[in-house]
Amino acid sequence: MQNHRQRIKPHLAGNHHLERLAKPYLIWLYIFACFPVIIMFCLMFVDTEGIKFQNMQFTMANFGILGARGTLIAFWNSLKYSLITTILCIFFGYLLAYSLYKSKIKNKYLVLLLLILPMWTNVILRINALASIFLPQNILVDLFHLPGLNILGTGWAILLGMVFTYLPFIVLPIYTSLEKIDPSLEEAALDLGVTNFIKFWKVIVPLSVKGLVSGSMMVLLPCISGFAIPKVLGSGNIPMIGYEIEQNFITMSYNQGAVLAIILLIVILGSILLINTLDKEGETLI
Repeated sequence: MQNHRQRIKPHLAGNHHLERLAKPYLIWLYIFACFPVIIMFCLMFVDTEGIKFQNMQFTMANFGILGARGTLIAFWNSLKYSLITTILCIFFGYLLAYSLYKSKIKNKYLVLLLLILPMWTNVILRINALASIFLPQNILVDLFHLPGLNILGTGWAILLGMVFTYLPFIVLPIYTSLEKIDPSLEEAALDLGVTNFIKFWKVIVPLSVKGLVSGSMMVLLPCISGFAIPKVLGSGNIPMIGYEIEQNFITMSYNQGAVLAIILLIVILGSILLINTLDKEGETLI
């Protein structure tokens, strides 16, 4: 017992040392992440010019933007396109992850790395590259003599842009959950005489639901809150809540922009809480 305690002490000391190293990051996080949220929360309840707090007055009029027709349309468009994108990403993401899981490739993680490699590049660059492809005359038309899409500024451009941008976010969590499934469970299901489809639907899918939910949230949340895709690919023609928040801050309507941002933040935090409830160990999160 004494030897066991002696082996544990260095491990605990190492953890304590790592916690000390993490303190500067936590301080940085509190200052540059939490402090702006506090400022936005205060701006919700005051009437000011810009972010100047001189001669500010308490008001609840800023919440009137939540009932405005433009805001309701933006919320509806964000929810509609985000849900469609999430459904498409679930289908194609699960298909990719399951195909890789069942493949005989030796270095599967290298293939997985290639699939999620777009996540490491700047999202603005990717979106602008898509915007050029969605024009009637583009590099694909010149090289392969393909017909131009000419969908820039439409809902199709936003939908395709979201699927292309956020599909890698769902592949990795699903594949991680599939890798944790005990192969003997599949063998037992086949021994009981079920078909491959029934095995997939009754065994594989329920055991991978954590990764499916985690990946779905990782697609849904940035789709709802993002502003770059509606602005660049949608050309601002289709109002979405992220784009509306950006426009409020650009026009210095900080009070109304803060209301929309805080409401959206509450939705995101609630979704993260749901993920933590379903996957307490964080096994499937990136």
